[in-house]
Amino acid sequence: MLQPPTGGAGAGPAATDTGLMSIGAVLNVLREEFPEVTISKIRFLESEGLVEPRRTPSGYRKFSAGDVERLGHVLRMQRDHYLPLKVIREHLAAMERGEAVPLPALSRPGDGEDQDPAESVPDTPAAARIGRSRLLAAAGVDEQRLAEWESYGLLVPVGDGVYDAEAVTVAGLLTELGRYGIEPRHLRAMKAAAEREAGLVEQVVAPLRRHRNPQTRAHAEDRTKELASLTVKLHAALVRSALGVRLP
Repeated sequence: MLQPPTGGAGAGPAATDTGLMSIGAVLNVLREEFPEVTISKIRFLESEGLVEPRRTPSGYRKFSAGDVERLGHVLRMQRDHYLPLKVIREHLAAMERGEAVPLPALSRPGDGEDQDPAESVPDTPAAARIGRSRLLAAAGVDEQRLAEWESYGLLVPVGDGVYDAEAVTVAGLLTELGRYGIEPRHLRAMKAAAEREAGLVEQVVAPLRRHRNPQTRAHAEDRTKELASLTVKLHAALVRSALGVRLP
């Protein structure tokens, strides 16, 4: 697992003689802990000033080991603590000043009197939950943008103002796509395709869920995750094939 940023450079996987890595090599390192991270995401975090890789004379990015650790720290705070980039930036700045700053704790229902009512969701074994206000903060968007995503079915609450944790990832990707001019209305076909793929997975695991043996029913969850991972990889490969491109 990547550790909090140290600020120093050093050799690492796919490192060059100078101890620096290309953005593709950085992606491979980060994906061990963050399978959903993309080159676009790394570039976005750079544009937000959260990491500053060196540049070669020809303009290529070169990342130090410290840069990679810093990126891991940022991604971890987004994933585990739903923190907006502004808060993450302030946290990293305090660490660079040598201040002993504890990692912001993920608040849970009942932890504070000023808690958003939408966060008061019973813990369930099925999935983590996130309230609307925290989703807005994590995605860095306003109510109007979130309402637009909802109107196209790209984000759907699982309760009154409550979303599953995957909504943070979806919101982040929608924001990044929007930077390239891809609007929610353009993504309806992708949403429909995802629902068909999910339906296929559900069809395969349904017999396991209905089985009399409790162990077999429990195995359905693992099988669902395996099939979900395979369908995501296939979808990505098909898109790359259709575009005639290969990612690092």
